[in-house]
Amino acid sequence: MAEILHRISIAAPPSEVHDLIATKQGIERWWTGRAVDGEATVGGQMAFRFRAGGTPAAVVEVLGDTPEQIAWRCVEGPEDWRDTRITFSLKPSADGGTTLLFEHAGWREPNEFMGGCTTNWGAYLTSLKSGAEGHGFGPYPAGEISRWG
Repeated sequence: MAEILHRISIAAPPSEVHDLIATKQGIERWWTGRAVDGEATVGGQMAFRFRAGGTPAAVVEVLGDTPEQIAWRCVEGPEDWRDTRITFSLKPSADGGTTLLFEHAGWREPNEFMGGCTTNWGAYLTSLKSGAEGHGFGPYPAGEISRWG
């Protein structure tokens, strides 16, 4: 199985980065640019929309949420995303910041769609970094580099 991996250094403490990833309000700021529906608690599901109304682009189940790691499993969305696992691991860095290890694992095969998602995850993780460091967020649509449809 294929996976997307990113390593990001963020000049903000792990607790702040965690809150941006593990809360609906945080996710709205760096990724979706729109309200996230559902529950951001372990066992809950969150629905992500990138356009007003309509069907969510993806729905994830929250598998884990600790200060060191947030993990989701995609239960609805693009066929290539279904049953993949998205993990954000947070490690404190020597300078008081955070090292974010991102993994989107379980892809059936590498393909063009995965390539686009790799690009967009990099852009949105850059949005997370920029906002956490006080330079402003770039959520959808600003952060979207590889457009679909």
